[in-house]
Amino acid sequence: MKRNSTVLILTAKYGNGHVQVAKTLENQCKKQGFNKVIVCNLYSESFPIFSEITQYLYLKSFSIGKQFYRIFYYGVDKMYNKRMINLYYKMGHKRLHKIITEEQPDVIINTFPMIVVPEYRRKTGKVIPTFNVLTDFCLHKIWVHEDIDKYYVATDYVKEKLISIGVHPTTIKVTGIPIRPQFEEYIDKNTLYEKYNLDPNKKTLLIMAGAHGVLKNVKELCESFISTEGIQTIVVCGNNNELKESLEPLADSCSDKIKVLGYVERVDELYRIASCMITKPGGITLSEATALSVPVILFKPVPGQEKENAIFFEENGAAIVVNQIEDIYEEVCKLLLDEERLNEMTKNIHSFHHNNSAELILNDVIKEASLIKNKKLMLGS
Repeated sequence: MKRNSTVLILTAKYGNGHVQVAKTLENQCKKQGFNKVIVCNLYSESFPIFSEITQYLYLKSFSIGKQFYRIFYYGVDKMYNKRMINLYYKMGHKRLHKIITEEQPDVIINTFPMIVVPEYRRKTGKVIPTFNVLTDFCLHKIWVHEDIDKYYVATDYVKEKLISIGVHPTTIKVTGIPIRPQFEEYIDKNTLYEKYNLDPNKKTLLIMAGAHGVLKNVKELCESFISTEGIQTIVVCGNNNELKESLEPLADSCSDKIKVLGYVERVDELYRIASCMITKPGGITLSEATALSVPVILFKPVPGQEKENAIFFEENGAAIVVNQIEDIYEEVCKLLLDEERLNEMTKNIHSFHHNNSAELILNDVIKEASLIKNKKLMLGS
């Protein structure tokens, strides 16, 4: 596979993770000298109104639509082999055909389960090396198709799940999930304590409150931690300005106990000084936590991939799942005061980290694509 080859990366904006992985892979392609990298949100380009509605429903699944999403997620998994999801198999076919015809991609990388891509090969006979980069620590069958050339997965656990449903072991590589390079840089922690005006001798709780459905009653929770000795709290509100404004008076009156931030570009800096973090169990967030060894407290995970991620991390001693808001304070304090357990969780979560996932994946994609191309030449196609 040559550097003048065209790489097509397909993604979808259901949560930020799939798009973020696509962006990380795009940057890696450019870093390795590929001149033409196309990132396409296939469903949004094919069905803009339908995509808007379904993305809205996905966001609602973190609050009022939990049961609806649970039925959808687990129902599709059961229906997979019954061909009852033929519509999904065809979604985006017309737009995909147009891109392939115009751009002539040499490889296709999916960061979202785009079944239309391997189905396109099956229907047209046109073989473009196609690779799936799975973005969670669990498996949903909708990622699986006989015409996917290779799967890149987070852990051995996901690899074993794929093998158990008939995927050949040689077509699976455990690489971790691609994350932004900033999470793998070395930064002296002392400079970060100074930058954020924090005490290095206190335990630091990081609350990622801006994400959808992470926490209710954030203000009351912060008030509880203010009254607790030895703990300082950082709340990241993201683009939730209403929450930020409601917490600012608290931060102004107790600046040595709580810091309130809006959107943070270098959020990795906060991960580095966090003793533990309250967040939602999205695949990318958890991958970033593995890179910087931050134990996680996961509140009431939404049924579906986030719940499955949460179960995996909890069962492996890397997370605490809390289902009642009134239990969060007690669980956080128990953890932060138990040095031995905190160290164990720190070690456990870091064990799932893979260095340079994007580079690992791209190097393997290049190798596999060349093998597929040579096989095609030998067969005379």
